[in-house]
Amino acid sequence: MHENNALTPFRIDISPADLDDLRNRLAHTRWPNPVPGRDDRTDFSRGIPLAYLKELAEYWHDGFDWRAQEAKLNEHEQVTTVVNGQTFHIVHVRSTNPHATPLVLNHGWPGSFVEYQQLIPLLTDEFHVVIPSLPGFGFSTPLSGTGWELAQTSKAYAEIMTRLGYERFAAHGTDIGSGTTGRLAADYPERVIGTHLGIDPLLLGLVGDKFPYPEGLAEDEIAQIEAARTEGSADRGYLLMHNHRPDTIGAALTDSPVGQLAWIAEKFKTRTNGIYQTPDESVDRDQLLTNISLYWFTRSGESSAQFYYEAEHSGLDLVMAAHVPTGWAVFNTHPLLRRAMDPGKAISHWSEFPEGGHFPAMDATELLANDIRTFFRSIS
Repeated sequence: MHENNALTPFRIDISPADLDDLRNRLAHTRWPNPVPGRDDRTDFSRGIPLAYLKELAEYWHDGFDWRAQEAKLNEHEQVTTVVNGQTFHIVHVRSTNPHATPLVLNHGWPGSFVEYQQLIPLLTDEFHVVIPSLPGFGFSTPLSGTGWELAQTSKAYAEIMTRLGYERFAAHGTDIGSGTTGRLAADYPERVIGTHLGIDPLLLGLVGDKFPYPEGLAEDEIAQIEAARTEGSADRGYLLMHNHRPDTIGAALTDSPVGQLAWIAEKFKTRTNGIYQTPDESVDRDQLLTNISLYWFTRSGESSAQFYYEAEHSGLDLVMAAHVPTGWAVFNTHPLLRRAMDPGKAISHWSEFPEGGHFPAMDATELLANDIRTFFRSIS
């Protein structure tokens, strides 16, 4: 049997029944009893504070207009296609520039194609923008089965670019998207023009685990990395659940919109540059809730967690292609990041910005757009 390679036009159209169900569940939330002394809406030391969570949930129920956001998302061409039995959703925005470079934007968790909504118009003067959703994320659901990890996903992305008519293309990614970007370049170096990654100091917390300690560190530098490791370990409770027990947390995320809200919104606090007191100060509140609503309506809180399980148990390491040009844009930079990640300064394009964080397409949009353009112009 031959797989259908068709690209099927797609529009987002959440049913009125699903909208009513969300509002009803939000209206009947069973809130925890407040803990005395824990009434500061900006104190995230134990996770998302109840006072802030209630405020955000009330806006989601009373002030947030999904239909308006849905209409904005539908302004861009979207298609679905099936690769190896799995449905993939793709946003495809063509440039009017006849010499434009195809650029695939790779998102991670808890992001989605919504993450790149504000970035798209800043890039289409030079790029045909392609944003596939990871298997189990957004409208790349439901999962067709187990086994969808970085290698399988990158292979599917390469096939998607072929179906769209792009033999050679550029790639950008953050979070999981850095993994798919690197894997694309490693597996298809003849097709990938260059890779551009957006990173932040969270990587320092992985030194000594995913990455080796750099040589020749002074005592104060070792102390800084140890502090980053300690901070990072406190923020990785979700990761252990996703890596090892996605079925357990998935049930809660699928049944409770406030549970899904807390699970994601907290990460938009811990992964920005720290100057913001609440997540919706670092990113637009409506865009934040559009992203979270997407997880809710598609039931992808559970299926997106499965991607982590597959990656953790695949035995695959993160890879980069030695002969494909690579650029890194570091947001909310730390003086030890390059020392740890690129001690030999092999990465020719390395930009550092004090602003932004883990979601630069949302909280440092123009900086990211400019850096993507600068990098790919330099290798063209």
